[in-house]
Amino acid sequence: MKDVQKFVGLDVSKDSIAVAIADSGRGEPRFHGTIQNKPEDIRKLMKKLGKPESLLVCYEAGSSGYGIYRFLLSMDIDCMVVAPSLIPKRSGDRVKTDKRDSIRLAQLLRAGELTSVWVPDEDHEALRDLIRARHDAREDLQSSRQRLVHFLLRHGIRPPQGVRNWSVKHREWLKRLTFERASQRIVFQEYLHAINEVEDRMKRIEAQIHEEALQSEHAPVIQALQTLRGVAEVTAVTLVAEIGQFSRFSNPRQLMSYAGLVPKEYSSGLVVGKVPLRKPETPKFVVP
Repeated sequence: MKDVQKFVGLDVSKDSIAVAIADSGRGEPRFHGTIQNKPEDIRKLMKKLGKPESLLVCYEAGSSGYGIYRFLLSMDIDCMVVAPSLIPKRSGDRVKTDKRDSIRLAQLLRAGELTSVWVPDEDHEALRDLIRARHDAREDLQSSRQRLVHFLLRHGIRPPQGVRNWSVKHREWLKRLTFERASQRIVFQEYLHAINEVEDRMKRIEAQIHEEALQSEHAPVIQALQTLRGVAEVTAVTLVAEIGQFSRFSNPRQLMSYAGLVPKEYSSGLVVGKVPLRKPETPKFVVP
């Protein structure tokens, strides 16, 4: 077991990193300073703090991704990426700064009160990016369709009775629509063009998802998941991308809890009109 002498908390933002250190023992953690969020600056900091085997570093999972985690591992420094939702909060603490956050991380890291998230390897992360790009495209498609529908409704234009939105007949009906004013014709064509553009983007992304399902290193697991009833290709790839390694769960209950599908009872305390005074929290399980 490593003899950790310094517990380092990093509050990471896009351009800078606030650094705090808690020495082993019971001394108060101290703020070390702020550095630029650049590999060379991180390397200099870690060499200044001590030997790799004497350091344990943590930072919150977020938009900064896992680059710092992988960089520190390449330097043989242990690092934890912390689940933000599971960081203990002090009641009544309304002051939030980078300095205070980094000090709090270092203190909790030393106390062993932080929960780490599972860090995907680069292949898993790439697959996750692909799935989330498809999710973004679906949201863009829905928004684009709603804009067009609302535009038509403002002008009292509705599809024929019995024609389902975005079916083949509905699209043929859209092609036959005409407007007297040039400005409205431009608006209609631009809305329609935006829909076609996003649909083309969806096709390109789904083609790559299909390729990953057949050719990638995750293909055996993806194919196995598709043998389950109701699990098609996109769903199977999404499960592999978001869950990662199924072997990190020791039993099905842990997997279901991680997905938020296990109910949690809240029946303690006073109730008013059969309604709990506190809203039950959605269960979540994070595996180190």
